[in-house]
Amino acid sequence: MITVYTGQGKGKTTSALGEALLASSAGKKVLMVQFLKGSTYSGELIGLSRLGIPLLQFGVGCRWSGMIRTGLKHCTGCGECFRQNRDPEVALDLVSMAYDFVLKEAGGGTYQVIILDEVSHALNKGFLTFDQLQQLLLAGSSLNWVLTGRGMPKEVEPWVDSWWDLNPLKHPFAQGIHSRRGIEY
Repeated sequence: MITVYTGQGKGKTTSALGEALLASSAGKKVLMVQFLKGSTYSGELIGLSRLGIPLLQFGVGCRWSGMIRTGLKHCTGCGECFRQNRDPEVALDLVSMAYDFVLKEAGGGTYQVIILDEVSHALNKGFLTFDQLQQLLLAGSSLNWVLTGRGMPKEVEPWVDSWWDLNPLKHPFAQGIHSRRGIEY
């Protein structure tokens, strides 16, 4: 089974985390790999670690992450980490490492669920080809796959069994409320 969570709203990674939680509670081994995403303050890092679910990030993190983690600073949305993770000189190597790692794990028989978080960005920027994604999915054809990220390319749709498009109707951010630790990150 292959599931996609995409859209302009929040909840894509959170939905994938819900699947990880359910699978883990049923005794299935879960692996989460984040493409072009790196930090040391996101809630999923701490939460999955406590549950014994490995989460590997292949991306550049925020230089303020230590202060954000302790609550001394909040993410300002400056975009520095996003720009670095979209720079081909940085991103190509990171995505290549992620691809090689997932390919090995998909064929290894250890996991029943593999989550490719933010994989849409790697595809949309041309850092990961559709052929490479298909190779990953075929290498683990008996696995449950979860693919997330904004703007998931429509070329992926014929391969998937479930496609969710998450878009906001109303969000506190529109009222000037900034992201909250333990809620949005």
